[in-house]
Amino acid sequence: MRTTRARIFHAISFEVIGILLFVPLAQAGFGMPAQDIGIVAVVGATVAMLWNYVYNLCFDRLMKRWRGTVHKTLLIRVGHALLFEVGLLAFTLPFIALYLGIGLWQALMLDIAIALFYLVYAFVFNWTFDRAFPLPKGA
Repeated sequence: MRTTRARIFHAISFEVIGILLFVPLAQAGFGMPAQDIGIVAVVGATVAMLWNYVYNLCFDRLMKRWRGTVHKTLLIRVGHALLFEVGLLAFTLPFIALYLGIGLWQALMLDIAIALFYLVYAFVFNWTFDRAFPLPKGA
């Protein structure tokens, strides 16, 4: 399993790169002011970073217990990313609706679009991260 320091590095680098990619894409795609989408992105990233740490720690502990390893197959990676986004959606939906002054349905549609972006991004980032910083032997 990864150390606490490695998990913190993972979470911070994931969110910083994600914000740098997301804000200009969302501004163009949703036609919202950069300030509004930026606030949503920073708050969402902060919540996601905390969720990321807790979620991945619990996920790895369960994998180690159930499978004897934290190495993920392609199917496990897909499930891992989907479950992460569903959990994050539960945390961010109320904030998006309140901050942007929109209904829950509109907030849900926006949050789903954000989740789809991050779903693909999370898969690519985590795969790349695992290649750049391989797990120690016996993990």
